[in-house]
Amino acid sequence: MVRYEGQIFRPPSEADAFILQATVGCSWNHCTYCEMYRGKRFRVRELDETLADIRAARRTLGPEVEKVFVADGDALVMDLAHWEAILAACREAFPRLRRVSAYATAINLVTKSADALRRLRRLGLSLLYLGPETGDDVTFKRIAKGAGFADHVEAAQRAHTAEIALSTIFLLGVGGTERSRKHAEGSARLVTAIDPAFLSLLTLTVIPGTPIARLQQQGKFELPTVEGMLRELRTIVDLARPTDATFRTNHASNHLPMGGNLPRDRERILEVVDRALAGEIPLKPEWARGL
Repeated sequence: MVRYEGQIFRPPSEADAFILQATVGCSWNHCTYCEMYRGKRFRVRELDETLADIRAARRTLGPEVEKVFVADGDALVMDLAHWEAILAACREAFPRLRRVSAYATAINLVTKSADALRRLRRLGLSLLYLGPETGDDVTFKRIAKGAGFADHVEAAQRAHTAEIALSTIFLLGVGGTERSRKHAEGSARLVTAIDPAFLSLLTLTVIPGTPIARLQQQGKFELPTVEGMLRELRTIVDLARPTDATFRTNHASNHLPMGGNLPRDRERILEVVDRALAGEIPLKPEWARGL
């Protein structure tokens, strides 16, 4: 039996993956907007426990597993020996395995050597989910991300050198009304600099009990209107210049679910956003949105 501790989070694109909880919580856990791992004390699970979960999954799922997502919040923080054992066990347990992925932060990406990242790639770690959320250094500091524009560029360069694909996540609205334009423009610049294989835009939901919710209550943070966040979306799509990125706004938090490729589908995506801004395309109702 595979054991999970607490609530498990994974990207939408990992819905069909085996979720392997190798760490509990988030090693950073200071981001002002995030409540996913609050109350969880971060730890790396004992390797024997994690390997036992892989063996249990092998018995019940082995022939079916093609993707493994290594949780929790930023499993890349594990040391190389831990990762090596996990990746070797996954290869042995799942004969059809084609992808292993995990969340990562810029902080733990830049602390891994180039050789370590290349080794992880050779052993099967092929995709990392990196969430800068913004490209605006003022907003980075306000949301306590722990890393800024330059740090995320360096992290991306390390991943590219190791031939590990990046899926990046940005948050519409996270700069508030005050930094809305700067946040969108900075995010577009960072998308260009990171040049991810996948680009997802989510919409900030202010969760009660988070630091950003307290700032909102104190009048120190104002969430942009739906129109304002659609304009942020438009700016990012219009200005970002990735080489070849799969683009999605299919997260449950978004008002306007879309998909495509940047740059190939840029004009079509912009047309959809413009029609939504003009009221010609209905937005997802509030009751249908969630995290």
